[in-house]
Amino acid sequence: MAGHGTEEHPHGADRLCDAGDRVYSRAVRRGRVPRRDAEPVPCLLELALLHPDPDDMDWLVPTSPQEVMTRLLRGVYDEVSASQRRVGSAVAAFEWYTGLGSQQQPSGAEGTAIRVLDGSSRIQAALDEATEACRTQVLTVQPGGIRPEHELTEGLHRALALRGRGVRMRDLYTHVARHGQGLLNYLELMGESVEARTLDEVIDRLILFDYTVAFVPANSDRTMALELRHPGLVHYLVTVFERLWRLAIPLTASLPDTGIEGISHREQSIAALLAEGHQDAVIAERLGISVRTCRTHIARLSETLGAASRTQLGVRIAQVGLDDPSRSRDAGSSPTPFNLPDQGSPTVL
Repeated sequence: MAGHGTEEHPHGADRLCDAGDRVYSRAVRRGRVPRRDAEPVPCLLELALLHPDPDDMDWLVPTSPQEVMTRLLRGVYDEVSASQRRVGSAVAAFEWYTGLGSQQQPSGAEGTAIRVLDGSSRIQAALDEATEACRTQVLTVQPGGIRPEHELTEGLHRALALRGRGVRMRDLYTHVARHGQGLLNYLELMGESVEARTLDEVIDRLILFDYTVAFVPANSDRTMALELRHPGLVHYLVTVFERLWRLAIPLTASLPDTGIEGISHREQSIAALLAEGHQDAVIAERLGISVRTCRTHIARLSETLGAASRTQLGVRIAQVGLDDPSRSRDAGSSPTPFNLPDQGSPTVL
């Protein structure tokens, strides 16, 4: 879309250019337009008048005229002393668009139940808006390993604003995050307003505000996100979070012993994923560690269990019960005994 920047479209949503007017009008009448139709008018995406269709990213759907007008008026009222004329202009413009789409809106339709947020600035703005409206609780899932300092700093202003209103926060991380000093500093700063727990692995990133709105990634590089307000979807995500929370270990508690001498908790997790047939890169991603670190742990596992190959390692993992980590966590159960082969003689399977 080079050559079609905002320099060629110096206007707001209350007075569209002729090209933008035609494309947006068509989108309101038909319910959506191909993405290629909007390439000459990037102003429609920049002003959030069009956004990607969650069912087909090659199409764009219009933001409802009512929602656009509400968004405009919110900003206009903030500057009402200097912008009285913009209010009338916005209302006049979008009353006409509302008429175009009146027959396309079915009774009781939830037009904003799922909204695609395209670009980090829109994602940030939506998160800030949800933070400002939040009054009771925030639930988050933070995948990956040690949280970078800049990520923690970027979200600190929202966390402090929530703490100031007495909002409670619960965060889920992978066990690897325990080794990040930045996270420990953040939790110390937030005090009792934040409770953190960890698991071997968690689902992809999730942020839930007041059990009413959720944010999840919409693509692998997280340049797009979904804002979910459908009660059924939000309830489902809350249920997933609560079940993971019950399985997780408080950050203030130590990780349980595996019950097998010489094998760490992380190596136990790697062993379970190896038994499922996952490759090194997949295991590393799911546990939030580097591939190099993952392979170091696998080599240590092989040495501890006396395995001379990956095939032998899989057999040893099954023999000692590492393919099912829950066995070693059952209350009252004793560690599974095993005998290491004589390191001076060939391994017999």
